[in-house]
Amino acid sequence: MNPEYMEFMATLLKERSGLILSRDKMYLLESRLTPLAQKHGLETLDLLIGRLRETPNAPLVDEVVEAMTTNETLFFRDNKPFDHFRDTTLPALAASRADVKKLRIWCAAASTGQEPYTLSMILKEQAAKFQGWQIEVVATDISSEALERAKSGKYTQFEVQRGLPIQILVKYFKKHEDMWDLSPEIISMVTFKKFNLLDSFKALGVFDVVFCRNVLIYFDRETKADILDRMSVHMAPDACLYLGGAETVFGITETYKLIPDQRSVYRVDPDRVKPAG
Repeated sequence: MNPEYMEFMATLLKERSGLILSRDKMYLLESRLTPLAQKHGLETLDLLIGRLRETPNAPLVDEVVEAMTTNETLFFRDNKPFDHFRDTTLPALAASRADVKKLRIWCAAASTGQEPYTLSMILKEQAAKFQGWQIEVVATDISSEALERAKSGKYTQFEVQRGLPIQILVKYFKKHEDMWDLSPEIISMVTFKKFNLLDSFKALGVFDVVFCRNVLIYFDRETKADILDRMSVHMAPDACLYLGGAETVFGITETYKLIPDQRSVYRVDPDRVKPAG
């Protein structure tokens, strides 16, 4: 590929999505964008990039960003964060929010919906403890295509086999031809919104729980720090932040403190939180 085109794509993706495309990841351009080029009747990847350079604000840019962002996800991914959410976070919030009976949860980078639906199924299993509560699960992602799939609540046999306990599958899914349809009751518990983590969080409000797992790994340190610091302003003082198992805030920002005996679960440090900006 033309080196000038490579530099253009790296700059474009960082500006539009925060994605850092290092030289050792350039192969992703060919594997993910060649099908998109063919879709638009362009024989080579260079022709696609040439069109992007001519019209950098065209809808084609959104398609490129969606194709390049990773949508890998599965139900009950890694288990431990969901166990902690169910066994520790929810009981604590049930006690501290007993007067207001309101709970807001944000799944950033929700992809095709497995994570927010996992949380919703956990909440459904705890329904007796939250009768009369107003609970909102907000799921955001940069990809319109992923969000449309999530809203449908339809999953393949392969997808439901990955992490989903059989008793949960039988209880909340129905087989329809070669797909599994999630219960409308669970689907209705989640509000999906298209959102770029590089944008302002002001319209999102304040959350009691934030899941932002396995997405910050694609950003550089400066972008990670910016997102985490802005996110802290939209978290209640006792809110929990769940990152991916291999992710950490150490060396990135001092705005959070690790919850003792947990991995990648944080609370905002009240002495460090930065003002909204």
